[in-house]
Amino acid sequence: MARVNEDFLRLASGYLFPEIARRTRAWQERNPDARLMRLGIGNTTEALPEVLVDAMKHKLDMLADRATYTGYGDEQGDTPLRQALADSYRSRYGVDLPLSAFFVSDGAKSDAANIQSIFSAGSIVAVQDPAYPVYVDSNVAGGHTGSYDEGTGSYGGIIYMPGTAANGFVAQPPKAHADLVYLCFPNNPTGAVATREQLRSFVDYALEERAIIIFDAAYSEYIETEGIPHSIYEIEGAEKCAIEINSFSKNAGFTGVRLGWTIVPETLSCDNAPAGTVHRLWNRRQTTFFNGASNIAQAGGLAALSDEGRAACLSLVDYYKGNARIIRSGLESIGLTCYGGVDSPYVWAACPGGMSSWEFFDFLLDKAHVVVTPGSGFGAAGEGYVRVSAYGHREDVEAAIASIKENLHV
Repeated sequence: MARVNEDFLRLASGYLFPEIARRTRAWQERNPDARLMRLGIGNTTEALPEVLVDAMKHKLDMLADRATYTGYGDEQGDTPLRQALADSYRSRYGVDLPLSAFFVSDGAKSDAANIQSIFSAGSIVAVQDPAYPVYVDSNVAGGHTGSYDEGTGSYGGIIYMPGTAANGFVAQPPKAHADLVYLCFPNNPTGAVATREQLRSFVDYALEERAIIIFDAAYSEYIETEGIPHSIYEIEGAEKCAIEINSFSKNAGFTGVRLGWTIVPETLSCDNAPAGTVHRLWNRRQTTFFNGASNIAQAGGLAALSDEGRAACLSLVDYYKGNARIIRSGLESIGLTCYGGVDSPYVWAACPGGMSSWEFFDFLLDKAHVVVTPGSGFGAAGEGYVRVSAYGHREDVEAAIASIKENLHV
């Protein structure tokens, strides 16, 4: 008799973003003539930089010619792209990693979900709270947790590291032992960044506990504050205890093109796996379950790492950061307390008047016709906040903030 994987049944409710979409659709059906303004999901909106498009068009032309056609590539990624990534880390961050440490993928989300599969089902997992939902949900589905507690809004078996206004939304390492520690900086959803000293404390913890840090750096190109590390490997010793995940989605606009990378150094080790083992297992996982990222997307990624391509991508990032400044200043002008929006495309806004996250979501939808993301969807510590995304056309962002200012009085 066939049976479903009961670990999937532990997932508490519908995934956050489909639930937002469901509520939004229902509201739009009730208000078919209303203009809906979306500042919710972090989906890029501006056109791809021309230099990246030209590179992908050229690759398509090559695929159209029998003499230059290519089929399957290496599951780890095309060698020129991996080399360009290694060169980029060396020149920009002073981080010297071999080409073999880089694994190209179809995006950060899938790698963030899949990475737990090479670790023991008995692993103790620590996550920031609030956190991007995939870190928790993938570990629930992977059998690393207990059941969901409605009262606390948390899963048994997970160590939650609270990020609050009091600590600047930068959690401290757990006091208890953890095997896998998920970090995201610049943080999604709060927009917080971690200093070198704060990351140093996590690396020291991981080395002491023989733990592995899984570091999501998907928004690193948004960092403008001087002295803030862009990569966990800027911290001495991290190559022995950390995996870094990154993406072309939010800097190059590849949310739909799909391209990212994960770094697994051969020097990485953990309790029952000497140096080289984790690298070998991730390589085996990818070569078994993955046929490699699109060769067209990889051509675009290679162009994004060129001098011309990076300049174009940074211009795109600056556009979204301009949106973030408009959002934060607009919300603060009506009395909302806001965080983030400086080194990040996300503004983390406190709900007014004691509203819950979903109450404020519904209020903004009903009164201002603006969609945001309820903070409680990112974890119990996110209750009382909403995440406002800077991804949108400038004119739409301006219209949304104007509507909020007109319809919300704190």
